[in-house]
Amino acid sequence: MRYVAFIHHEQDVGYGISFPDVPGCVSIGDTADEAVRNGCEALTFHYEGLISDGESLPLPRSIEEIKADDSLTDWRYGADLVLVPLLLDRGSSKRVNISIDPGLLDAIDEEAKARGMTRSAFLASAARHEIQST
Repeated sequence: MRYVAFIHHEQDVGYGISFPDVPGCVSIGDTADEAVRNGCEALTFHYEGLISDGESLPLPRSIEEIKADDSLTDWRYGADLVLVPLLLDRGSSKRVNISIDPGLLDAIDEEAKARGMTRSAFLASAARHEIQST
């Protein structure tokens, strides 16, 4: 799931990120990219809090729906719109079967070993990074 976020730049302050579908979920960063990364973490943290409190989870709207929402006109003004993924850890691993080129698998195993990680941990970390970067 991806949520529309507004990024506002304030001179001498940095970048703020907020989510119109998740009131109260905000973050900041020195750069727009950092604000998006921090926003992804804030979104996950916010959702974990909602889940633990037994509250309903807001569903994301599309960019078109956000743009058509007249109540967001002032909030949206001057903002860049980005999509931020929601990455919730479910607390346990699930075994999967994948096919991968043997040369790439050797490179993955070598890099995982160099970082002191298991193959699974390395692949999960790489996938999380790629999802957050898009």
